[in-house]
Amino acid sequence: MAPSVEWVWGEMLAEARNHSDEILNPMLHVAILEQTSFATALAFLLSCKLGSNLINQATVFELIADFQNARPAMVAAAAADLSAIRERDPAAANYVCPFLFFKGFHSIQSYRIAHWLWRENRKSLACYIQSRASELFAVDIHPAAVLGQRILFDHGTGIVVGETAVVEDDVALLQNVTLGGTGKGAGDRHPKIRRGAVIGTGAKVLGNIEVGEGAKVGAGSIVLRSVAPFTTVVGNPARMVGERHVDLPSLTMDQSVPPADFVI
Repeated sequence: MAPSVEWVWGEMLAEARNHSDEILNPMLHVAILEQTSFATALAFLLSCKLGSNLINQATVFELIADFQNARPAMVAAAAADLSAIRERDPAAANYVCPFLFFKGFHSIQSYRIAHWLWRENRKSLACYIQSRASELFAVDIHPAAVLGQRILFDHGTGIVVGETAVVEDDVALLQNVTLGGTGKGAGDRHPKIRRGAVIGTGAKVLGNIEVGEGAKVGAGSIVLRSVAPFTTVVGNPARMVGERHVDLPSLTMDQSVPPADFVI
């Protein structure tokens, strides 16, 4: 079970108070220590990033506050995402660093706002958030896609998630992963990534196919057919290698694969 929002916020406050870098201290004060809650800190941070000369920071902050009030469960989801990064990414030595600086985390939280707007039929504004986030974070998630929580976008750069894609809880995507279609046809045309799967660096998963629970897709693979749960696939086109495993590889971030010539 993920820690509560209040527990995560308490950890962040303690880390910010104990920080000693003279250059960063003013940022820590305004972004964390002067905020009243995890929700307001997140709204402040995202509004600083998503605001622009076209839509100013104060307006974006109010929009995010409206989103949080309408969908309070999404604040808990954001805290769960942050906890997943802290637990599973060896580069995350605390909570404050990924909260302030990890663009994979920022891109998912920006997506949540855009997804809410899309479902509220404010599609043009949703596209603004998507476009702005893509410019800032080099991650492009269509507002209509469906994402769970405790999701880890490791590094984030180059990740693309198409309109009808589904990414369930506890999934990990590494940099330059594409969950894309295979043409310009309409309808349900993007992958469904089930709980606990890991999609390795540079992998392309294309079409309305399913990557099963706990599956592992090796780096650089091109996946054109569904992947069975708890199996590993590699190559172009991707094929199963090794034996079935029993764990969720996203929880350990185990990206190792059997030798390519060990094919079942």
